Amino acid sequence: MSNLFEVLKQRRSVRKFLSKPVSKELVLTVLEAAGWAPSAHNSQPWRFIVIDNPTIRRELAEKMANAWIIDMTKDGCTVDEPKRIERKERFITAPVLILACTTLKDLIQFGDEERQRIERDLAVESLGAGLENLLLAAHASGLGACWYCAPAFCKEIVREVLKIPDEVEPAALIVIGYPAESPLMPIKKSVSEFCDLDVWGSSY
Repeated sequence: MSNLFEVLKQRRSVRKFLSKPVSKELVLTVLEAAGWAPSAHNSQPWRFIVIDNPTIRRELAEKMANAWIIDMTKDGCTVDEPKRIERKERFITAPVLILACTTLKDLIQFGDEERQRIERDLAVESLGAGLENLLLAAHASGLGACWYCAPAFCKEIVREVLKIPDEVEPAALIVIGYPAESPLMPIKKSVSEFCDLDVWGSSY
């Protein structure tokens, strides 16, 4: 148990990597860890796409960066050009780039919209569990990784570039590699800030 807690506490979001390549076997290991995660009804609604082709990477990164500019402009925000370039380059140059998706294909089909919406929510929750397994496995293997939610804001663009079918929903991009930085631990809330212990009485 102590080893697990060390992995939990030491994991960081790593955005800068060494040029050292990551072996295919190691990538498959962290993906296998994602598949061990719990999921609602054991639906295992996750799908992962490892994006190796540099041309496709660049096209995806540039189109997502342009979508970000459009969103920023709609919100009345000034576009930070250096930040836009930095965000784009992260996806182009990362040693490993993985798109995480949910799939609606194998979900339980209900007769009303509300329960079907809940079933979709459960698929999203399940993917989150799979992604956490992936991140922890990457850290335990000596790798660094970072979870980006950018595809969730431009799903149709990601679908178009990667030719993803309608029943598969892009959710996140994960960059993985050997870390070239050691980020400090961000401030975390204490248990008392996110859990009401009084609900369970005074035994805690």
